[in-house]
Amino acid sequence: MIPDTFNAFRIHSDAAGYHAGIERVSLDDLAPGEIVVEVAHSSVNFKDALAGTGKGKILRRFPLVGGIDVAGHVVASTDAKFREGDAVLVTGSGLGETRDGGYSQYARIESRWAVALPSGLNLRESMILGTAGFTAALALLRMEENRQAPALGPLAVTGATGGVGSLAVDIFSRAGYEVHAISGKPEHAGYLKAIGASEVLGRDALATARPLDSTRFGGGLDNVGGPMLASLLAQTAAYGNVASAGLAATHDLPATVMPFIIRGVSLLGVASAGTARDIRDEVWRRLAGDWKPRHLDRICTREATLEQLPGVFDTMLAGGSMGRTLVNLREAVAAGA
Repeated sequence: MIPDTFNAFRIHSDAAGYHAGIERVSLDDLAPGEIVVEVAHSSVNFKDALAGTGKGKILRRFPLVGGIDVAGHVVASTDAKFREGDAVLVTGSGLGETRDGGYSQYARIESRWAVALPSGLNLRESMILGTAGFTAALALLRMEENRQAPALGPLAVTGATGGVGSLAVDIFSRAGYEVHAISGKPEHAGYLKAIGASEVLGRDALATARPLDSTRFGGGLDNVGGPMLASLLAQTAAYGNVASAGLAATHDLPATVMPFIIRGVSLLGVASAGTARDIRDEVWRRLAGDWKPRHLDRICTREATLEQLPGVFDTMLAGGSMGRTLVNLREAVAAGA
């Protein structure tokens, strides 16, 4: 039975300024949707930290429950495709941006975005992956659709200790690629090698300012933007692919067309939030199967409750986080019962 009120981490921008915290809300307070999910887990992504602190213009309306990821069991449904007890997950799809998200004991979801939990994943694993794992796998799917192959050379991953970066290292390695992790945190080299990196390089590996440089990589995934992305393009082999998925440093790209018109390098955009349903299903099928990371427990470096979210956000925005933070709503349910 759905309780009359339950805990949610809600974000406001009003006469009192920008503020967020745990509130008691009712189902009627949440955005409409065909299914109601008792949430087991969510996760913390960079976008969640920006939204939860007001340091990024993420939310399109207020107040709103944060959290762009959610996984749990259906407790009510008006859509015949989903029944009570079904395990489901949702990533992106407007959650924590235009719709109430996963930082709540119960979430009301539009059924068109809900994905039945695929065989091969449990709810906890699905949220260690979350938007971060989905983004990394979507990048690889796009690259392979454009003829990326291990024979082209190693794949570079920038921002490798972050959530997307860590999962990309593991996923790419699992898919048969040699992975070179690029990080400004040399103290975490052991962690990166343990999750699948064959080489760990400092940021100086992508410090070139040349429009074209000696080939070093078959392609890669960039989470940083700016000069590092430009340098990665300049060092990518002929007809290799570089996927752009983040802007941890900057949204600027000080590059030239030289890698594109001389080597045929492709720059592929990765926008996970609004991915078409057929592609979304394929990505999750791969993540539950041949691309399932081998080191999810190692990559999950922290579990947090709703009460701990503000501290998690601050640590992430200060560059102090590593891997993935899982949000445990089961504890919140027990505490709020």
